[in-house]
Amino acid sequence: QVQLVESGGGLVQAGGSLRLSCAASGRTSSSYTMGWFRQAPGMEREFVATISASGLNTAYADSGKGRFTISRDNAKKLVYLQMNNLNAEDTAVYYCAISPRPVGSRYSRDYNYWGQGTQVTVSS
Repeated sequence: QVQLVESGGGLVQAGGSLRLSCAASGRTSSSYTMGWFRQAPGMEREFVATISASGLNTAYADSGKGRFTISRDNAKKLVYLQMNNLNAEDTAVYYCAISPRPVGSRYSRDYNYWGQGTQVTVSS
C-alpha cells in the first residue's frame, strides 16, 4: 500500500507563490514517476507536471510552463511543486500521484495511487 499526503496549499493573492509538497510512504521506491494534477470546481482533473524517477526529466502543462517547477527528493520521498506568479485560473485542488512508469506521463490513467489533495485558492 502507498500513501501520499499533500501539503502547502492555501490562499494567496494573484502574482504570489506557493510550494506544494507531497510525502510518500508505504511500499514506494525511487523508481516511480510522480505527477501533479489539479481539479477546479466543475472541471475535469487536468495534468500539471510530472517528473521521472531519476528526477532528470520533467514535463509541464502549457498553463504552468515558466511558472511551475516540479522537483523531488528521493531520499526523503518528497515531491514538490513550486508555483510562481499565480493567477485566479490556478485555483483548484491539487493532487499528487505516483506511477510505476519510469518516465513521466500526462495521463491520469497511468497513475495508480493518489493523495487526498490540497486546496489552492488565488484571489484576484
